[in-house]
Amino acid sequence: MILVVVSGLSGSGKSTALHALEDLDFYCIDNLPVGLLPAFSDHILDPGKHFPKRVALGIDARNIIDDIRQFPTTLDTLRQANITCDVIFLNTDDDILIKRFSETRRKHPLSSAKLSLADAITREREILEPITDCADLFVDTSYYNVHQLREVIMNRLGNRRQEEMSIQFKSFGFKHGVPSDADFVFDVRCLPNPHWVAALRPYTGLQQPVIEYLKQQPAVDEMYRYIRDFLETWIPHFVKENRTYMTIAIGCTGGMHRSVYLTDMLARHFHGKYPKVMAQHRELP
Repeated sequence: MILVVVSGLSGSGKSTALHALEDLDFYCIDNLPVGLLPAFSDHILDPGKHFPKRVALGIDARNIIDDIRQFPTTLDTLRQANITCDVIFLNTDDDILIKRFSETRRKHPLSSAKLSLADAITREREILEPITDCADLFVDTSYYNVHQLREVIMNRLGNRRQEEMSIQFKSFGFKHGVPSDADFVFDVRCLPNPHWVAALRPYTGLQQPVIEYLKQQPAVDEMYRYIRDFLETWIPHFVKENRTYMTIAIGCTGGMHRSVYLTDMLARHFHGKYPKVMAQHRELP
């Protein structure tokens, strides 16, 4: 039995994530009360019920607060019952959440006449801390549209067996902020920058003119080998600790050239070693 718990801030994309899991043949339930999880687990484990073997639950801050505080204990109980549990937490920058609520004119579930939208988001983060602390995978949805988030969820959770490590390599630009879901961040801004070569500026790190330029730079090859060897050494240690998700972020100034090139190189190298590897380029259209 595989159980995926999808939680996160209001407006971060939980419904989109659940819809993606539903398309992966998960049996999905949105906003299940945490207090009902033990009884629900008994129900789905009952061999006479013939319940689907892959289930996804949406859990948010509308739950009873005391039940959310007990979530870590409840999660341990589920895992002791031989249920494989993955906790996915969707996070989004506060200013982007405020913009989303303003554009859609939706009311935040915790906002009121006495609690502003910004304060409601802060309060929601506090309420969800027990779930955040248990998360196996953080997904920063600040820069994702609906289709991109759907793709990330389907790539990271689709067809992954319990023993497999799902690894995402993500390129980004430091001028747009560091991804909050990164487990490792590598800064490659010290490398020669194609942006300052006028003929290369319109291209990205996935296109041949930039690839050929960076291939000719000894420092780029040295940086690639250092990052590759570091990850070769340490990823197996995380696998031994039963980590199932990892996000490795590579950043340059704008996130268009150097970080894209190295991210693609690293993803292709590790794809031969781990079955679930994906490359994602945050700043590319």
